[in-house]
Amino acid sequence: MFVQELSPFHLAFPVDDLVAAHEFYGGTLGCREGRSSDQWIDFDLFGHQIVAHLKPKDNCGSEPIVNRVDGHDVPVPHFGVVLRWSDWEALAERLRSHGIQFVIEPYVRFQGQVGEQATMFLLDPAGNALEFKAFKDPTQIFAK
Repeated sequence: MFVQELSPFHLAFPVDDLVAAHEFYGGTLGCREGRSSDQWIDFDLFGHQIVAHLKPKDNCGSEPIVNRVDGHDVPVPHFGVVLRWSDWEALAERLRSHGIQFVIEPYVRFQGQVGEQATMFLLDPAGNALEFKAFKDPTQIFAK
């Protein structure tokens, strides 16, 4: 069942460069910055709290494992947000305008079927994989 009023999630993840993380999450994605220190930065990712924590390079950006889905190599692990369709389209355009190189270009899965969804994958500067998706009918988020 799709719930309209969701509680925000919290995710802490490693980055090897806080300046690059600030530019990517704050500038490219347009996330509002919350509290910060010289070791971490809070960001508002579409109403969810994510925290970029400074970690040594050897703990960041390792080559992700991939699973084959729809002919694409989907990076695992990854995180992201399910957006409204119009917000997903706007984000895809914003990312294109910033010259983002996608791991998987924005596309629509299950077109005209139950669970029709738009998706895209990209990496942040530390190599963390992100997926943003939207459902044509949000009540079908868990449809089989």
